[in-house]
Amino acid sequence: MMHEARSAAPSRKKTPLPAAKSGGHSTTGTGPAFQHFQAAVQLLQQGKYEKALAAFEKLLPVAPPEIRERCQMYVSTCQHQLARPSLDFATPEEHYDYAVSQLNTGYYEEAREQFNLILEKYPDTDYTFYGLALLDSITGHTQECLGNLARAIELNPRNRLQARVDNDFQSMVDDPRFTELLYPENP
Repeated sequence: MMHEARSAAPSRKKTPLPAAKSGGHSTTGTGPAFQHFQAAVQLLQQGKYEKALAAFEKLLPVAPPEIRERCQMYVSTCQHQLARPSLDFATPEEHYDYAVSQLNTGYYEEAREQFNLILEKYPDTDYTFYGLALLDSITGHTQECLGNLARAIELNPRNRLQARVDNDFQSMVDDPRFTELLYPENP
């Protein structure tokens, strides 16, 4: 039996599907279970794995069928993240190398988190400010890039020379503030 395409009859009012086999929950995505699901997903995206895990585990027994499988997958994801060994670095340079590896593989939020962790322990590491400036350039955070690069140069003037030849600052080359920062002797 062929079903009529909804787009063929635009004047027809669309009605929600019945809540069959979902324990009385609406399948429209607006019920309490869906709201809890969205909140749990947001916790997961923020890296709050313990809270997200608790939220998904609480939701799982009452989850409508259309989100139950995703809840199970997210429970597994949270458990995997929580089982990861904590990172321990012998030196700030070693920690910086890890942060740069995250940056180079496109894990920008993880890289930012690692750079910030370095700065918490070692607030005057010029190379960390340089790394943040690179990350900001790549992710389009112009103002933050300029601030971090200025701090890197203030701590170590050789960063100015490095930035002049660094292709990762390509998105910044047309910004006059960037040019002034790299070539302060030119008006």
